[in-house]
Amino acid sequence: MPASGKLAGSLIRFGIFEIDTALNELRNNGIKVKLQEQPFQVLLALVEHPQQLVTRSELKNHLWPADTYVDFDQGLNRAVAKLRDALDDTAEQPVYIQTIARKGYRFLAPVEHIEAPVGRIAVPTLRGSPWAVAGAMAVLVGVLAVLFLRFGQSNPRTQAQIRSMAVLPFENISGDPQQEFLADGITDALITELAQMRGVSVLSRSSVMSYKARQVSLSQIARTLKVDAVVEGTTLRSDGTVRITVQLISALTGQHLWAQTYEQSFNSIIALQDNIAKDVAEQIHADFQLGHASNLETNGIAYEAYLRGRSYVFAGFDTPQTLRRAQHYFEQAIQADPNFAPAYSGLAQSYVLLSEFRWLSPNDAYRPAREAIQKALQLNPMIGEAHTTLGWLSWRHDWDVQTAEKEYRYGCELSPNDVDAHQALTWFLAWRGRTAEALAQISRIRQIDPAQALPLDEAGIYYHQRNYKSLVDVGEKSVALRPDFWVSHYFLGVGYEGSGQLSAAISEYKKAVEMSQGDTDPTAQLAHGYAVAGERAAAEQILDRLQKDAKTRYVSPYMIATIYAGLDEKDKAFYFLEKAYAERSTDLPYFLKADLRLDQIRSDPRLQDLFRRMRLPN
Repeated sequence: MPASGKLAGSLIRFGIFEIDTALNELRNNGIKVKLQEQPFQVLLALVEHPQQLVTRSELKNHLWPADTYVDFDQGLNRAVAKLRDALDDTAEQPVYIQTIARKGYRFLAPVEHIEAPVGRIAVPTLRGSPWAVAGAMAVLVGVLAVLFLRFGQSNPRTQAQIRSMAVLPFENISGDPQQEFLADGITDALITELAQMRGVSVLSRSSVMSYKARQVSLSQIARTLKVDAVVEGTTLRSDGTVRITVQLISALTGQHLWAQTYEQSFNSIIALQDNIAKDVAEQIHADFQLGHASNLETNGIAYEAYLRGRSYVFAGFDTPQTLRRAQHYFEQAIQADPNFAPAYSGLAQSYVLLSEFRWLSPNDAYRPAREAIQKALQLNPMIGEAHTTLGWLSWRHDWDVQTAEKEYRYGCELSPNDVDAHQALTWFLAWRGRTAEALAQISRIRQIDPAQALPLDEAGIYYHQRNYKSLVDVGEKSVALRPDFWVSHYFLGVGYEGSGQLSAAISEYKKAVEMSQGDTDPTAQLAHGYAVAGERAAAEQILDRLQKDAKTRYVSPYMIATIYAGLDEKDKAFYFLEKAYAERSTDLPYFLKADLRLDQIRSDPRLQDLFRRMRLPN
């Protein structure tokens, strides 16, 4: 069966595609399509038997020798998925490859065999170690490059205007799951670097990571994400060397606009990432000035620890344990290279997140976060995310509103496509009551990354306006889009409570408490809801539990104060507000002006005195 000698040296045409078996190439309207060896062999096996069932067993036997020990099913599924990507085909509505459930595949399109042109040079298949193959391919690419420069013409496909792109999760092809962090780290780093481009939107990490181990075609992804182009690639690490293959693909045509393989010492991987970002920017004619990397060299130990730390930061919004693992790896990176600025920035960010989600007291979080961010900016003042982190520290810890806004805006300026930076500025402006500017930031986010423009961004505006009808509207939309996200239920509950719908509010608060795994903010909100609904015993039960918890872990005194305020115990409420003031609580500046939980004490002159001492703008 598959790929017998009768195909050797021939041209095979189907639809707009052509297979050149002598050159081992697939071409789309004469343009070479990047396709790895295993998907290419699957294609040969299928076109040799058009309209016939080719069983999974036959394909497995063809692709892997009998003594090979791999996950055959997973490997075959991946090869077929990559082949469908190359053909812009889908399993749901196949034009070329039909899946026969639990049996195999059938090639649907008519196939035409053409005799090879006389005098064409056949290129033998390269075999051996990956590095030997890479060396031989490098020589071949060099020869072809010389021929192109001498005889070639400019490729009109690269002239198409690209104004938006997505960097899809890179694939770890090492076969070692322990190296998955490297593929994720390269993806994240490339997104961060490319986010500095002017005039081109780059989707955020959170928008693309759902396509990791994807089973849908590139064209479908591009349509869903509404981008002009996608970047995809693979990573392979062997001993002290890393090899990265990158492709730029048009979302409109599915054609490969550009591809390049990079191979370098792992110690030089930052410089390698920068080169990739520069090359991608050059291909799409984007204005790009590198500013993120602190230096172009660091040792492999430091960079590996840094990438592992980053992976835990992105996974760490649910539990404090993952953020503490992130801290551990950032500290390892700093020990291995004390001049590696991104590691200090990552360390500061992990402290900020621990403080923001009340898993660490302000006293324990502020000093190390401030020291780390100062060191990061001393080493490299051009790290956008470091300025965004400093903006948060200035606002929520220092209560320095002017510095906070300056740092937030500078972070957006350094990384204009960083959605996280624009979202941070949005929430700050909403807190300031500058609605038009906050809405302008939301519009900017929608331009950069439509997949990240959630109704929840508007919730901060309506929360601080105390516009509870609008807060219910965006809360309901947010819950519909993200029913598993506790913050959506939290804001919807606040909207209901502010609108006088206490029963509905309590129901949403309960969901928020359950999903947040006991975050003290929704827990205090639930207790306050019980208190104003007349269910005093239920409110006091939550209050007692939080005060017991405070003996073994950090519990924000501000949240305790809001429960006492709901219970109309004003003196105790102000006692805990003073404790929050003494520790420079990060909750005070954010909640104090608009929090409906304080409405029963809002007319008390002691609250106005607290405003005055904090020097917060009205």
